[in-house]
Amino acid sequence: MELIQQTPDLSAYLIADEVIDHHHPRIRQTAAHLAKGATDSYAYARAAFEYVRDTIPHSADTGDRRVTWRASDVLEQGTGICYAKAHALTALLRAEDIPTALCYQRLAHDDGDGHAVHGLVAVRFHGAWHRQDPRGNKPGVDARFSLTGERLAWVPDPRADEVDYPLLYAAPHPAVLATLRAAPDRSYLWKTLPETL
Repeated sequence: MELIQQTPDLSAYLIADEVIDHHHPRIRQTAAHLAKGATDSYAYARAAFEYVRDTIPHSADTGDRRVTWRASDVLEQGTGICYAKAHALTALLRAEDIPTALCYQRLAHDDGDGHAVHGLVAVRFHGAWHRQDPRGNKPGVDARFSLTGERLAWVPDPRADEVDYPLLYAAPHPAVLATLRAAPDRSYLWKTLPETL
């Protein structure tokens, strides 16, 4: 699949905003800690991915009712759904000047009843975009950082009306952000997740 930048200006994928707040002290502190053990930007990107994937549990896996959406809050509270974790990883990568986009899939619910949009990131290395899924591994899910072939949590099945969205966003999709902001807790959020973009 060809990934398409929402804007041709690559600098848009480095900016900080209210959600991807990579100038926040919590983001800067975490980025500095991860950078200490990295020999280059690729090693840093892998470390940041593994940090978000492995140390910030997906709230659905743990039953955490809190809803986070701002990158610094995700790190501070140590919880979030896929969108929130993607925001945190984007902030950590942009903090070290690695162009990072937000991107999405449409996936069927586990019970087969309806669909929901799933959040990912794409990092830019060697003149190309590479999608990554920091959702967090669990039985049946083995997402890994890779620049040589996607290792995402899920591969959409067109027969189930699932889809990869090719557009790379510089900021969270408005439907995703509005849903996160409106949710008082995760159980409410689960009922209001966008089904499509």
